[in-house]
Amino acid sequence: MPKVIPVILSGGSGTRLWPLSRKQYPKQLISLVNETTMLQDTLLRTDGFDASDPLIICNEDHRFLVAEQILQLNKKAASIVLEPCGRNTAPAIAVAALMQEDPDSILLVLSADHVIMDVDQFQTILREGVIQAELDMMVVFGVVPNGPETCYGYIQAGELLGETSRRVDSFVEKPDLATAEKYLAEGNYFWNGGMFMFKAGRFIDELKTHHPEMLKYCQLALDKSETDLDFTRLDKDAFEKCPSDSIDYAVMEHTKKAVVIPMDVGWSDVGSWSSLWDVSEKDSEGNRFVGDVLSTDSSNNYVYSRNRLVALVGMEDTVVVDTQDAILIASKDKVQEVKDIVSQLNKLNRSETENHRQVYRPWGYYDSIDVDEGFQVKRITVNPGATLSLQKHHHRAEHWIVVSGTAEVTCGDKVFMVSKNESTYIPIGEKHRLSNPGKIPLKLIEVQSGDYLGEDDIVRFDDVYGRS
Repeated sequence: MPKVIPVILSGGSGTRLWPLSRKQYPKQLISLVNETTMLQDTLLRTDGFDASDPLIICNEDHRFLVAEQILQLNKKAASIVLEPCGRNTAPAIAVAALMQEDPDSILLVLSADHVIMDVDQFQTILREGVIQAELDMMVVFGVVPNGPETCYGYIQAGELLGETSRRVDSFVEKPDLATAEKYLAEGNYFWNGGMFMFKAGRFIDELKTHHPEMLKYCQLALDKSETDLDFTRLDKDAFEKCPSDSIDYAVMEHTKKAVVIPMDVGWSDVGSWSSLWDVSEKDSEGNRFVGDVLSTDSSNNYVYSRNRLVALVGMEDTVVVDTQDAILIASKDKVQEVKDIVSQLNKLNRSETENHRQVYRPWGYYDSIDVDEGFQVKRITVNPGATLSLQKHHHRAEHWIVVSGTAEVTCGDKVFMVSKNESTYIPIGEKHRLSNPGKIPLKLIEVQSGDYLGEDDIVRFDDVYGRS
């Protein structure tokens, strides 16, 4: 089989799954269906397909979480490409195509936030895709619809070209219900699930014809890119000038070589809490419970709670999602309106759309366990061998109390060790750094005091993660 490179698009924000999904911790990086995250599931479902190491394209803010999740699988990426800003799917795929030395390399484009239940059948269909891609066709995998959905675009299939491959007659916008029912009855319409396969050179040639300006700025952003640890950082100025467009509008609706291969593999884009309930294993009452949940006389509910006991009495068709700083309670048939809550939060400049209370960093994470006027208390965990940046604060002092492990502390000109049950004090304006030289996680309590406690009050002088 020719070289196939999975291109994993991991740039979404997933606001419809708030409060679990946040801007800095989107749904593809969360364990929703099983114990692995959706990004990890996407990587795992190419195992046994004889594919090359994947190329992952993600938001710059998510880079360390993406890298850590790949490491957890004992896998490696051909590259992790960082987008300085969102420009939709076509530019992301263009960058992936331009990075290939061999124009005949076949790209398998997948979203990082989809569920596919039948992986064996999925890989069988991919092999049909490889046959068509070798013939220089532009393959889109069409999801066999199981109902008249109005939230997806559709693909109208034409004449049969291979074992299951069919020529694309047209791409259709999201229909109303009556039109969707008509498509379902006709039997030759498929959902556009955003999965594609084609040669890298073929895609570049299509862009030359249909969107040359996009190709120009993608090439420029790549030419001026920088390598940062394991990441390829695209040039911001060039990429910002690149037109924003989806692969559907930029290429697939214009090419003469579009082929659709039907795919019936238990696919879902998990676009809402109700769709997550649909693909989840349920108990005999139709409930899906994650975490510490008790119920009586309740059915067809979805409840997520990792932090505390949730008890249901006499509830039906309800979604309850409990996180450390927010609780969602919604009727299952109204969960699409969660985005309205997110809009309200954004207008109020509330932090609950940006991060969870527990915030991940490349060195570990912190949990803001208490805050009031003039002080904040954090629980900090630093991974073995990790180190924070050399930094200072203009508006706050910090007290550190080690509760587990040993800390190496830099404070001004002094470097010293702080062990379990010991503490130290960092004055306002003093350069300081925290490191974990040990082999177990370093855990400490940080008490901040000052007039301003925002995360933007950090001046970095040196940072091993390139953030200075």
